[in-house]
Amino acid sequence: MSYLNLGIVAHVDAGKTSLTERLLHHAGVIDRPGSVDRGDTTTDSLALERERGITIRASVASFPAGDVTVNVLDTPGHPDFIAEVDRSLAVLDGAVLVLSAVEGVQAQTLVLMRALQRLRLPVIVFINKIDRRGARPEAVADAVARRLSPDVLPVQRVVAAGTPSARAVSLPDDGLRAWLAGESRRGAAHPVLFGSAVTGAGVPELTAALGRYLPAVDTDQSAAARSGVVFAIDREGGRKRSFVRMRSGALQVRDKLDLGHGRAERVTGLSVAHRGALEPRRTAEAGQIAVVHGLSTARVGDVVGRALPGDERASQFPPPSYETVVGVAPGDRGRLYAALTELAEQDPLIRVRRRGEEITVSLYGEVQREVLAAVLQREYAVDARFGEVRTARQERIVGTGHALEVKKQDGNEFLATIGLRVEPVLPGSGVTFELECERGSMPPAFFDAVEDTVRRELARGSLRWPIPDARVVMTHSGYAPRQSHMHQKFNKAMSSTGADFRGLTPRVLAAAVRRAGTVVCEPVHRFVIEMPDDVAGSVTSLVGRLGGVPTESGAGGVAGGVGIAVVRGEIPAGSVAALQRDLPGLTHGEGVCQTVHDRFEPVVDRG
Repeated sequence: MSYLNLGIVAHVDAGKTSLTERLLHHAGVIDRPGSVDRGDTTTDSLALERERGITIRASVASFPAGDVTVNVLDTPGHPDFIAEVDRSLAVLDGAVLVLSAVEGVQAQTLVLMRALQRLRLPVIVFINKIDRRGARPEAVADAVARRLSPDVLPVQRVVAAGTPSARAVSLPDDGLRAWLAGESRRGAAHPVLFGSAVTGAGVPELTAALGRYLPAVDTDQSAAARSGVVFAIDREGGRKRSFVRMRSGALQVRDKLDLGHGRAERVTGLSVAHRGALEPRRTAEAGQIAVVHGLSTARVGDVVGRALPGDERASQFPPPSYETVVGVAPGDRGRLYAALTELAEQDPLIRVRRRGEEITVSLYGEVQREVLAAVLQREYAVDARFGEVRTARQERIVGTGHALEVKKQDGNEFLATIGLRVEPVLPGSGVTFELECERGSMPPAFFDAVEDTVRRELARGSLRWPIPDARVVMTHSGYAPRQSHMHQKFNKAMSSTGADFRGLTPRVLAAAVRRAGTVVCEPVHRFVIEMPDDVAGSVTSLVGRLGGVPTESGAGGVAGGVGIAVVRGEIPAGSVAALQRDLPGLTHGEGVCQTVHDRFEPVVDRG
């Protein structure tokens, strides 16, 4: 048997969830296609997804396509949930990129196609909604070639576009199809198909194209060494579930797994996607997606078994550029922090910080904030109040600072001696921790307590903002050996414990950072704006007023008889929302802006 792990990706509202439903219905897996408007789709299983009509979490369904079993991942389309898309892309064999024949290429379409190209994934382009009034399938196909990739080739034409009877007709050229099949499977060319998820037009042809143009995994690899990767985590009924893509070998209930860093876990239950549902199984084999129970310490990105080429295709989408303060009744603050920490486990790009009484969470935008509030209320019974979304900043060490506290001296109430030196490093280097004192001068657990606390304090921004890059050197150490009064048990009032080092480290670290000095930095985004060329001057002026810097401009071809201009540059993340808000008015709704996090730079006072 062969398996194809397929991603359905699209800009929000292009119709990808409806297309998934239609594929399942055509394969006989469901009796009728679910509707986003009715809230009865197969893949949008969360009550919140059904209510809002958007996909929030990637989900898995399965259907047969000839002799291939297709595991289809219906991924979120809203840019606030790009991290969920990212994790799904890393385990795919191929993808269907869905566009609307009415709206055409949109901002998120560009982001997704660039990600698919970066991963060198085979892609079928499906232009949906050919039955809608105003559908322009040929014009959209031209825009795909001009703006997404020149390596696309339509294999159909559309008859009666913009009417309920619209249909796709195959172009006759068997030799060309054979060539395209080979090129498509290695990601060098992309077939373009047309249809309608509402009427079902073009869906049988798309189903046949999946096996023809995309590569499948043969289960013969089940005899090889076991290898899989955890690409998603969630909870159902309070039980943690790990979604694992099996690349080779087999995984069985009761298998003991080494997840690295001393984490040994045993599989207590397995389910695999089968005909639109998850079915309990004793074994998951190569090519399948397994939902695994029992991996209590699993994290997204963990390798199950042997690492293979492709496992390094980890998250390369940027971290969130925004954050918000989360408030709650004083008695619920602990429950709030625990709930957010658990949700952050499911989404590693969400960072939760607690500084004194203030709890902040990083996110991608307003919609994600609204969804997070609803999830906290429904799943954790926590009534959280979210503040305004603000730019997530960080601090950068600019000098060298040293601090030392000696046990029982100068008001040091901890039975610990700690000296720390903090030094700057290049952005992106991360945090390193080194020793200048003798490692044998005290028990290893005390050194571990200092290092763990340093990393935690720098990451969560307990000082002010997070400090992601620094060299921290422990210069002095000291402890009180295990002691007790005569004929008594161990007395922790006389002997050092890990708590002494965990308690003293934040104070010493804060003093060292203050003496080193820091500069506050803000995220800077790269942008690409496409617009009618007659408004390029106005858009460039808007970018300048918002603190952005255009770095490149040029012609982007012709669309609908109108010349297209392209402007590239960089802009502070805090100005992105204003740019996206004002762009449609300046461009008569024709402008498309794509932004992506690039780096952090010192904050500039713009008056």
